[in-house]
Amino acid sequence: MDIKTVGVVGCGLMGAGIVETCARAGYSVVVREVNDGLLQAGLKRIESSLSKAVERGKLTPEARAATWARIKGATTLDDLAGSDLVIEAVIENMALKKEVFSALDRLCPPHTILSSNTSSLSITEMAAATRRPGQVIGLHFFNPVPVMPLLEIVRALLTGDDTLEFAKSFGASLSKTTIVAKDTPGFIVNLLLIPFLLDAIRALESGKATREDIDTGVKLGLNHPMGPLTLGDFVGLDTTLFVADAIYEELKDPRYAAPTLLRRMVMAGRLGRKSGAGFYDYK
Repeated sequence: MDIKTVGVVGCGLMGAGIVETCARAGYSVVVREVNDGLLQAGLKRIESSLSKAVERGKLTPEARAATWARIKGATTLDDLAGSDLVIEAVIENMALKKEVFSALDRLCPPHTILSSNTSSLSITEMAAATRRPGQVIGLHFFNPVPVMPLLEIVRALLTGDDTLEFAKSFGASLSKTTIVAKDTPGFIVNLLLIPFLLDAIRALESGKATREDIDTGVKLGLNHPMGPLTLGDFVGLDTTLFVADAIYEELKDPRYAAPTLLRRMVMAGRLGRKSGAGFYDYK
């Protein structure tokens, strides 16, 4: 399918990165937020990211201007009605996502592919809110979207072969490496990542080692770019907790049961980099 316009629902941290990545790849992008305040904040985030890319020599001033010209903001889903592909990037709330998918199904033409950036929720359940389940798929990007090279494609129970091939081609057009996961809790990356992060938190909680030694051991002993506690802060401890709870709810596997320390930190507002403090201080 020849894509001309990509719609993005949500212009938060992930949504803004998706908008920027699609626009830099040459697509016209319409991004919708629930109000003008959130929309302007998201557009400023994109503008800042593009400026930094120019400063670092990753983008020319001309390419930045062309990218920015391809982006249009909106505050109603109606503005996404002309999209060939829509990527939903709202908060991880299934009821809200199903509401968005149902509305998009009514608004968009029959050829439009509907997708979700969810990191853990069921694509099949979202597809059930539409009359086009064969054209619904997961497109899970990673933060920061313009930098991270991976796109995790999630095939729902009724996703069609053409939709899957389309998703692979779209990922390639964004210069992403694609992997394909079944619609199971955690997909591939979080299925493996969450127990790793939770085990590191449990080791800290039980006094087995300091946060610094846990992170240094993983960095230098396993050759990871950052330790698990630093990574948890980067991902967001609230996000880590949400994904862990979502997977545990479906699998009832104790490896995904969140440690008390993680739950208490989230209650206290120590969410990681986004709040200025998590396992480490960032203020």
